[in-house]
Amino acid sequence: MSKSIAVIGSGFSSLAAACYLAKNGHKVDLFEKNDSLGGRARRLKVEGFTFDMGPSWYWMPDVFERFFADFDKKPSDYYTLDKLDPGYQVIFEGGETIEIGDSLDKIYKIFDQEEENGAKKLKKFIDNARKNYDIAIKDLVYNPGVSPLELVTLKTVTKLGEFFSTVDKDVEKVFKNEKLKQILKFPVLFLGAKPSETPSFYNFMNYADFGLGTWHPRGGFHEVIAAIVDLAKSLGVELHTNANIEKINVENHTAKSLKVNGEIKAFDVILSGADYHHTETLLDEKDRQYSESYWDKKVFAPSSLLFYLGFDKKLENVKHHNLFFDVDFEAHAQDIYTTPQWPEDPLFYANFTSIIDPGTAPEGHENGFFLIPIAPGIEDTEELRENYFDKIMTRFETLTNQSVRKNIIFKKSFCVNDFVEDYNSYKGNAYGMANTLLQTAFLRPKLKSKKVKNLFFTGQLTVPGPGVPPALISGKLVSELIEKN
Repeated sequence: MSKSIAVIGSGFSSLAAACYLAKNGHKVDLFEKNDSLGGRARRLKVEGFTFDMGPSWYWMPDVFERFFADFDKKPSDYYTLDKLDPGYQVIFEGGETIEIGDSLDKIYKIFDQEEENGAKKLKKFIDNARKNYDIAIKDLVYNPGVSPLELVTLKTVTKLGEFFSTVDKDVEKVFKNEKLKQILKFPVLFLGAKPSETPSFYNFMNYADFGLGTWHPRGGFHEVIAAIVDLAKSLGVELHTNANIEKINVENHTAKSLKVNGEIKAFDVILSGADYHHTETLLDEKDRQYSESYWDKKVFAPSSLLFYLGFDKKLENVKHHNLFFDVDFEAHAQDIYTTPQWPEDPLFYANFTSIIDPGTAPEGHENGFFLIPIAPGIEDTEELRENYFDKIMTRFETLTNQSVRKNIIFKKSFCVNDFVEDYNSYKGNAYGMANTLLQTAFLRPKLKSKKVKNLFFTGQLTVPGPGVPPALISGKLVSELIEKN
């Protein structure tokens, strides 16, 4: 039977869910508080520069293909993908670089150059990661997190030990070269936790990195949002921007309506892809599932200090994606997760889409996206932002052997306060709730409210977790639960 369904938010999970629900014949209205769609994956266009405001790594292309295939479409119906070579480069102390190529053979050669029997060790490591990837994608992540039994299959039983060891232990056990170890530990940061707190099973991210490669949607990552928006429109989804949700109204333990910009709108089902914690504050306290102390005890993925920079020249010695690992990896991780504070010497990341995608900057110019991972909930002031801008730009100029500061003609920052203001993000986190052992699958906040009938959730604070591919999967999972409701 067709239902009227409200979807709150317009990030990947909300848009995906809206598409699935509309395809199933429901009347779907999607509400976005900001003036543009995409949530954290919004786009900033200014002075001829195009910036992706959030996600910039296109990994796990098979998940995107599977999403569009559910609607008899392909990604290529909407956007063009370029495989990056190198996928990214890592810059170490003294400006030494390691490039991660676009094939396993190229990466094996790099590992052999850096460590005795490096290729042989990596082949064994990646073979296990590939098996875990197959199990994760085929058996686990498309489960709704309702029961612990979802984790028990013939394949996962053989992997049980990998849920009780960690990525850090596994890497340290096999490899000796510090640079290679950092490269292998890096991908799990997308899951929002330290490698020492991430179950070994999640080394499937290494296969996503090395085995499946790093891609770029031509025009920028927001092209993927634009594609899903086009799909949603074609399915009849009504999209509303500048639509702030002020209250979720509950009668007889059932979600009945939304207060949108002061107006009451009734629906049969309400689904929120907005921040989970924030969504529950839209309910009366008696209707909330999780207390403030519950959220406060959870391990959250980092927030970020971001800079969007326009340069009036082409830059040297940089690739599309660049990881600056010239400082102590562990010390920075401590400052995010263990004793939350601004890091003394932060690792940082920079991307320049205009290197391979000239349309994202004026001719002869470069666009730059710089990111420093930081603890959520810490102090955010303009003075702190400027202090850290100076820190990373000094290192950037030294490590890439060029002067760039005087060539900056556009600059915008985004940090904890902005994540709270623009996305109602709990403590200004950027990536959601970390995938630690005690925050995996059925141990995450639920897709379906346990207290309020016809109220559902999706996104990075629920199942399956942080990242764009998991967000698409989350949208599918919640749509299936709504169908069964």
